[in-house]
Amino acid sequence: MDSALTTVGLPLALAIIMFGLGLDLTVGDFRRVGRAPRAVAVALGCQLVLLPAICFGLVVLFDLPALLGIGMLLLAASPGGTTANLFSHLFKGDVALNITLTAINTVVAVVTLPLITGLAIAYYGRQDDVSMPLVEIVKVFALILLPVGIGMLVNARAPTFARRMDKPVRIGSAVILAVLVLGILLDQREDVGDYLADVGVIAALFCALSLVIGYVVPKAFGVTGPQAIASSMEVGVHNATLAIFVAVEVLDQVEISVPAAVYSLVMFLFAALWGAWVSRRVGAHEDVPARS
Repeated sequence: MDSALTTVGLPLALAIIMFGLGLDLTVGDFRRVGRAPRAVAVALGCQLVLLPAICFGLVVLFDLPALLGIGMLLLAASPGGTTANLFSHLFKGDVALNITLTAINTVVAVVTLPLITGLAIAYYGRQDDVSMPLVEIVKVFALILLPVGIGMLVNARAPTFARRMDKPVRIGSAVILAVLVLGILLDQREDVGDYLADVGVIAALFCALSLVIGYVVPKAFGVTGPQAIASSMEVGVHNATLAIFVAVEVLDQVEISVPAAVYSLVMFLFAALWGAWVSRRVGAHEDVPARS
């Protein structure tokens, strides 16, 4: 991949996306956990425990090569992003809950992402050529949390400006992700056919399972329709840009970023089709709790 894209474009892309996330966050989003503890706990359980376990099962079942297997688990460990919030809004989800989950997941990922990815590296016995240096991990999450904090500060000090910038930043985030995916596929163009054959089915299956699990499991625990939709989008729509950044900049292996790139190709289609279906199942009488 072109060095300018990785050294300048990729960090800038991630910073812009995380700043956009911050523009939609308030301190109240973190406080809201106490008001919807069941919905938050179940969604986090799906995101942090169930998904990585299912992803690992798929990786073993499909007998993925080491770097692609590590890439899949890196993707599974990545939190939801701004796109999850957008899909939740489009399909009548509880956006307040979705934003709360995104905020918490982003902070928790400081611990869980390197832990899960490190376990994947150890499983494949690739510690010699693939590692997650502590200094680089700290840099990654500084790059995540600092823009989020700045975005939250802008939202608190200039809420009108934050609302005005919300749509352009969301659109920009989608464009940035598309450019990153295209860059990865072009960089790996000699092997992209093999990669798609190796990881295309598992990425699509993992995406579908993530969306369904994120909806069905909360419903089984008595979480209401709009909250279940929010959970589904949070669990099923991962921050692929973060996974790509960690793969390229921290692990220094472009091939590890391929599952996230392929996932991004199917994620938008699957989330749109699933969202349209589940939103019709949620009755108009089910009110979405107001955001405070």
